[in-house]
Amino acid sequence: MKKNNQALPVVKNEYYHMTIDDLGIHGEGIGKINGYTLFVDGALPGEKVKVKVIKTKKNYGYGKLIEIVKPSEHRRDPVCPIAKRCGGCQIQHLSYKAQLAYKRKKIVDLLERIGGMKDVVVNETIGMDDPYYYRNKVQFPVGEAMDGGIDIGFYAMRSHQIVTTDTCYIQQPVNGTIIETIKAHMLTYGIPPYSEHRHQGLVRHIVTRISHHTNEIMVGIVINGHKLPHEEELVTSLQQIEQVSGIYVSMNKEKTNVIMGKTIRMLWGQETITDYIGAIAFRISPLSFYQVNPIQTEKLYNMVLAYADLTGEEVVWDAYCGIGTISLFLAKHCKKVLGVEIVPEAIQDAKENARLSGITNAEFHVGKAERVITEQFQDGVKADVIVVDPPRKGCDKELLDTIIAMEPKRVVYVSCDPGTMARDVRVLCDGGYAVREVQGVDMFPHTVHTETICLLKNSKSSDYLYIDN
Repeated sequence: MKKNNQALPVVKNEYYHMTIDDLGIHGEGIGKINGYTLFVDGALPGEKVKVKVIKTKKNYGYGKLIEIVKPSEHRRDPVCPIAKRCGGCQIQHLSYKAQLAYKRKKIVDLLERIGGMKDVVVNETIGMDDPYYYRNKVQFPVGEAMDGGIDIGFYAMRSHQIVTTDTCYIQQPVNGTIIETIKAHMLTYGIPPYSEHRHQGLVRHIVTRISHHTNEIMVGIVINGHKLPHEEELVTSLQQIEQVSGIYVSMNKEKTNVIMGKTIRMLWGQETITDYIGAIAFRISPLSFYQVNPIQTEKLYNMVLAYADLTGEEVVWDAYCGIGTISLFLAKHCKKVLGVEIVPEAIQDAKENARLSGITNAEFHVGKAERVITEQFQDGVKADVIVVDPPRKGCDKELLDTIIAMEPKRVVYVSCDPGTMARDVRVLCDGGYAVREVQGVDMFPHTVHTETICLLKNSKSSDYLYIDN
């Protein structure tokens, strides 16, 4: 190792002064020392900093921020006192205006680096007027404290070490009361928290969902077992919190990072909560996918609607439709919407959501998007517009090939990962589509994540943007 360090421009455990030039995809500062790239958590572009080199590789290394010699004009004191330790908000120390600029640049860079696309129109990221207390869902890990007590909070960055907190500035404030109520119950009845290392203990996570429009609250306790001791007493305690409308336990006895178990048992109250996007009602169950930022979701879906450019005569496919949020948002503006989702419970919710809103021109299918849409296409079903909103891993290649073969006029790609979006968009462009416009929507202020919408048009149409390979 010493020989390796001697061959490098930097030495491990030594201190250096450097200038930060850029932010990485995880929000870390990036700079160079004698031409050698160093990543430094907590540092911002334009800053002169003192760092300690803590890890070296052949072409790059990692440094620990020791001192900010000259701060960036965009540096802010985080509102949250544990922001530096918690892994939830990676860039709360960056001004919100600069956060939005960073997210646009991230989209531009990934489109160019992964998709090979230059000069694409990427609009300014749509932000929030008040970027705090926006999340309608939270998943608090529960674990053993060093002193034998109970830790409830969030994981530290790049670890499963829990940083205890009773207040989070991007979650709803009522969550603090819910946490304290469940923690008090565990202490009163000697209920052990889960130990990930030993796969022992009972309570693994606390999960809450809160409706933005009705204020209904659903509380879930994920357990490493089948029953929570003194369930009736816990229900009585949680009922004292205003708007709590449903309480359940989720049984998860697997050695896994997946939070929710496959079996859910209601302890009390409603099995769903209801929220609205525009005038459309959505029933949300414990396993439903539903966007976590209700204010920005409406902006996101309005942009999807604008990109779809519907006249009322189109047939639309909505791939990875979940509980039908985008499908039903588009249904009132087109002839027919066909939604597909692999989770049967989500499709049940989608059908119920259509019924609640009186929508009769939406049809939902259970299965893998690539299989269902391909089979339907082979049976002669075509769409004028296809909307895809895939998971982080992006679209299956079979689906992209079917889209290319089907030749819809427009494809609207909604993505929580602009990197996989860039990869998939490249495939579509190679198959005859062209990017017209890309729009970022900041669904997750103070984090490095962003939601992205890309409009692609069939290059046979007269107006499209040519992408040079």
